[in-house]
Amino acid sequence: MSSLTARTRFSVLDRSRTRAGRPPGEALRDTVRLAREAERLGYHRFWVSEHHGVPGVAGSAPTVLAAAVAGATRTIRVGTGGVMLPNHRPLVVAEQFGVLESLFPGRIDMGLGRSVGFTDGVRRALGRDKDDADRFEEQLAELLGWFAGTSPTGAHARPAEGLTVPPFVLAMGEGALVAARAGLPMVIGDLRDRDRMRRGIDRYREAFRPSPWAPEPYVVVSGTVAVAATPEAARRLLLPEAWSMAYSRTHGTFPPLPSAEEVESRAMTAKERGFHEAGLTGHLAGTEEQVADGLETLLKETGAQEVLVTTSTYDRAALYDSYRRLARIVTGTEA
Repeated sequence: MSSLTARTRFSVLDRSRTRAGRPPGEALRDTVRLAREAERLGYHRFWVSEHHGVPGVAGSAPTVLAAAVAGATRTIRVGTGGVMLPNHRPLVVAEQFGVLESLFPGRIDMGLGRSVGFTDGVRRALGRDKDDADRFEEQLAELLGWFAGTSPTGAHARPAEGLTVPPFVLAMGEGALVAARAGLPMVIGDLRDRDRMRRGIDRYREAFRPSPWAPEPYVVVSGTVAVAATPEAARRLLLPEAWSMAYSRTHGTFPPLPSAEEVESRAMTAKERGFHEAGLTGHLAGTEEQVADGLETLLKETGAQEVLVTTSTYDRAALYDSYRRLARIVTGTEA
């Protein structure tokens, strides 16, 4: 383990991916079980995500799921990666995180994103359209104001007002500058486009304004990390998610994860095969030694203070093994 890796925090984001032939509720229970394992292995924080109307994702209510995760664990930080702020009124988001922080003091993170639904139908159901993402910076300021008690409405967010729930901005595109201007930590992905990631990080650091939330830039890089006994086994961990991404690009819907064996037996069109192969590249995947080298390069390139691991796969035993092997890499001890 390098000194650079040793100085870096490692955390987990689980998107509660459903598996083919399994009920959605199982995916949520799997998330809670994985959080317990992440805590045991010494990961710094565990986050859950928000998706609406997606067949392959059960995590549609992140603050509810975060409450379940926090209630099932004792020490690991718990939060969202993230709540999609344009989908909600900032007051309600402040109230939800105020409740979480009151129930689990000192353990809650507030990761916030600017997406507004996966499809036009979902956006209509939410009462939103694509342009609502343009108000993200304004909504973010309103949300933070509820915690500070500075809302011009004269109303007060209970029990959020006066509490400190660390906010993070999920920075895709414009998000980097929004995070910088607000003086907030930034989460940026994915690992497959390192040039774009570095440009976003550079923009963030150059424009950063210190705030009560963060005196200096704080960068979290996110992406898939798959560790196994052999490079071939690590690559098989990537197959289900790569196929689901390829299917979504060619069919317009994001399906549950199939098993690696099913993916290997599928006949794909040339277009599907192209998307699938592209989905297998750029991740940190391999043996412990290979991933350790890849992490060292990533941290040197980005100067990130934290890595948020977002790996999804069908085989839960293989996923747990990957997180255990990664924990060995980053702690230098037997997990």
